[in-house]
Amino acid sequence: MLGPVETRSVSPVFVGRAEELNSLNEALARAAAGEPQALLLGGEAGVGKTRLVEEFATAACRQGAVVALGGCVEIGADGLPFAPFSTALRALRRALPAELAAAAAGQEEELARLLPEVGEALPVRGAGRHDEESLARLFELTARLLERVAAERTVVVALEDLHWADASTRHLLAYLFRTLRTGRLVLLATYRADDIHRRHPLRPLLAELDRLRTVRRIELGRFNRDEVSRQIAGILATEPDPAQVDDIFERSDGNAFFVEELAVCATEGCGTGLTDSLRDLLLVRVEGLPESTQRVARVAAEGGSTVEYRLLAAVTRLTEDDLIEALRVAVNANILIPAPDGDGYRFRHSLVREAVADDLLPGERSRLNRRYAEALEDDPTLVPADERVMRLASYWYHAHDAAKALPAVLDASVTARRRHAYAEQLRLLERAMELWDTAPEDVRAALRPVDYTEVYPPCGCDPATTPLRYLDLMAEAAVAGRLGGERERALKITKRALNILEDDGDPLRKAWFWVQRSHLIQAQARGDGWAELATAEDLVRGLPPSEVHAEVLANVAHWSMVHVPGPDAVSAAERAVEYARMVGARETEMNARLTYAGLVVESGGVETGLAEMFEILRQTLDDGLSTVASRVYVNLPNAFEAIGRSREAVPLLEAGLDYARKFGLSDKEAWIWGNLAESLYSLGRWDQAAEAATKAELVGRSAKPRGFHAATRAALALARGNLTEAAGQLAAARGYFGTHDRAPQHELPLSDITIGIAAGEGRLLDARAELERVLDAGFPPGTQRYVWPLLLTAAGMEADALGLPVAEQDRPKILDRIRDAARPLATNAPVWLAHERWVRAELLRAETRATPDDWYEVVAAFEPLERPYDLARVRHRLAQALLSAPGGAEQPDRDRATELLRLAHAAADHLGARPLADAVTLLAQRARLTLTTAPAPDRDDPVRSLGLTGRERDVLRLVALGRTNRQIAEELFISPKTASVHVSNILAKLCVSGRGEAAAVAHRLGLFPAEALHAPVTD
Repeated sequence: MLGPVETRSVSPVFVGRAEELNSLNEALARAAAGEPQALLLGGEAGVGKTRLVEEFATAACRQGAVVALGGCVEIGADGLPFAPFSTALRALRRALPAELAAAAAGQEEELARLLPEVGEALPVRGAGRHDEESLARLFELTARLLERVAAERTVVVALEDLHWADASTRHLLAYLFRTLRTGRLVLLATYRADDIHRRHPLRPLLAELDRLRTVRRIELGRFNRDEVSRQIAGILATEPDPAQVDDIFERSDGNAFFVEELAVCATEGCGTGLTDSLRDLLLVRVEGLPESTQRVARVAAEGGSTVEYRLLAAVTRLTEDDLIEALRVAVNANILIPAPDGDGYRFRHSLVREAVADDLLPGERSRLNRRYAEALEDDPTLVPADERVMRLASYWYHAHDAAKALPAVLDASVTARRRHAYAEQLRLLERAMELWDTAPEDVRAALRPVDYTEVYPPCGCDPATTPLRYLDLMAEAAVAGRLGGERERALKITKRALNILEDDGDPLRKAWFWVQRSHLIQAQARGDGWAELATAEDLVRGLPPSEVHAEVLANVAHWSMVHVPGPDAVSAAERAVEYARMVGARETEMNARLTYAGLVVESGGVETGLAEMFEILRQTLDDGLSTVASRVYVNLPNAFEAIGRSREAVPLLEAGLDYARKFGLSDKEAWIWGNLAESLYSLGRWDQAAEAATKAELVGRSAKPRGFHAATRAALALARGNLTEAAGQLAAARGYFGTHDRAPQHELPLSDITIGIAAGEGRLLDARAELERVLDAGFPPGTQRYVWPLLLTAAGMEADALGLPVAEQDRPKILDRIRDAARPLATNAPVWLAHERWVRAELLRAETRATPDDWYEVVAAFEPLERPYDLARVRHRLAQALLSAPGGAEQPDRDRATELLRLAHAAADHLGARPLADAVTLLAQRARLTLTTAPAPDRDDPVRSLGLTGRERDVLRLVALGRTNRQIAEELFISPKTASVHVSNILAKLCVSGRGEAAAVAHRLGLFPAEALHAPVTD
């Protein structure tokens, strides 16, 4: 028997879209040149997005690119976690097996969460660790995988139907769009623009991506009449009647899919009397099929985006011959098409599937879902193994059978967690809570034990065998919400749990939920989290040691270190270490030890604390505690920066970046980039500092690292004289940090910048108001690294305002308050001793009592510290003091001032510190000093008599001070190689064999008077 004649409803001729296709091809060309491309393609349903992607993919393949397609999948009303990425990576693995294997090497266990095939050869292991970084780690490893695969050849990854994407897929796509940096990669995603209503979950993602300059958004419009005519001609294989074109164009309004349906209906004689309703338009051809084919279409519509052939056979219960005949009719009518992998069927267009599914009766839909679930239970091999659990949970849930749905949903939540799909895990756990009361008691009594809840103590004596209780379910959901970034939902769950526990006498569970609330409130910038932690601490006080007790103490210690460092914080950290050791909580112990070591450094035990941090780093690296090790890579360099040893911080930070990238710890990477920006700023590498701060913003997902980045950029902008930019970055930083959590490490630098901006804009009274607010609040112990710069800014402001009428009122009181605040501050590191002398000299300048000797002392303190900007500023002040001598400066002082100003100007010019450069220039002009040429050489100058050039004189002076070639290079703004050449020339001219002898000759001949050793160099 002959089958029905095949209907051609797709035009073989690609119509229109020249501009859009050209944009895609341009992106392909840029990607081929090594610049990753990110594109969003939007348009209403049926407008032709898939056809455009297919045309582009064909063109890309012709140019040698590898194209991997992935589509967001629906199972009933649910999406599979990471489904489009899994499909695309599977396609890449088929096309480039060796390249993908090499790119995934060493990270197969993590990447198997997206593509199980890459972990098939690994030994069976546990489910891996879960923490706030787990999802970010998976995202970062995925980004690096794509960059490596696309390193040598162009790769196009196209993800369709983003409007159906699960939350984890949306988050991963956003991460890739933000962070892909290298590789010949095009990342393209399509979505239905008409589906994105105000509360659609894709809407905020689109708004976020619109703000990224690296993402291009293409909107696909409808066809015009000429394009509709060409499309119909392609479908009919003949020139259409103009009246027919007008009719179809009017009724389709240029929507390509509607044009196809109307053209086919017109040729098949079903166009007469066709209603204009979308649903009727889509159903009219389905309803013209034989009943058996309609039945198959209804079953397929409820099964998901793609339904496997064997599963379809089991649910339809047709004989094989009848099923094949029905499928043949549906395929020939262009209603269904074979799936790309050849193992199932899908609707040619999702609009038809949705129309057929919407036409099902409520009872009919539940019955079909039950049949799908029963078929899958009878034969689990009907669907791919990695989809089985999730699909079974969805089918039972939509079958409205609580007894079957509750355990299936809970099993699916475990699968979602193991894939780090925490948002989907939370959704499934919320479904379980919804089903809990309607499920029979005997079903609840046989549920699986509690899954991952960190240190939460489950209900029941044996958590490995005791069935899950409702409170345990809430604990799982709270952790899933926190790890998946769904913090508002997690907060509501913890509130409900604490209400349930109100009459429960279990203090450990209460304490655990209060700690969760503290984390969530801080992450949401809704408070500092202390009230919640204090409640938890009260609940565990006096109880025997436990993991919860140790966790509470560790959190209290860490909070205290950040907000109120001092003896109480040290005591809390010591107790946390002790309790964690007693209960064998290794990770909690390491975290508490790290907190304790940081507090030791801040309290003055610098070398002891640093040694302990290095030991913790060694142990955590050996033990594979990546979360704690990455925290050491944040805190240890930060401790070096806190004591002015920025150069030692940089290599640790660079190693930390490699470590964070290796394990995909994006938030830790953001903190490390921020710390690197701070250290580079101190070292005078400002352009690199700006780049590091920008990278901190790009990779960070949490608010606080972004606030840190904004504060660094504000400080840079202020030092460079861009007050508008500084004010904007300051406002951004305050927005990120929030108003409820005023940690000194964030609040004091922002106050320093606030005072600096106000002073720069001439708003002295506003600057004083901010200063007095901060002074009134007081400074916790151990915060000297933030307080000294703030007091310096305030003292310098008062000195600069000397003589202004508005500044005279309250000046003595302000200066006394600054002195009083400085008096108890620690000076246990050379950098803070130097700042103490600088603040003292600025206060004397504000009282017109500063002498050159005061500033010589400050310059001498800063010269060994490798802080070129600070050194340039104090050299400028010394020159100012030398030129301000009563009765006028003597010629030797003028010569020294000239050299000081030349070096200060060179440093300011190199850094782009315009206010400092302008101040130096103005002072030189007023004193009639020349900055561009050196003074005439003294004929009796012994340095000249040795045949040394001016630059060699500068280098010899620094050699006499014991500087290395690198230190000489940084101070003179030359390369280390050039410095080495100068040193070699000097040794030859002095007829000595080493640097020590050269220094001895300089001292013996008196080439540099004692004060000149600390004076600047000539040009």
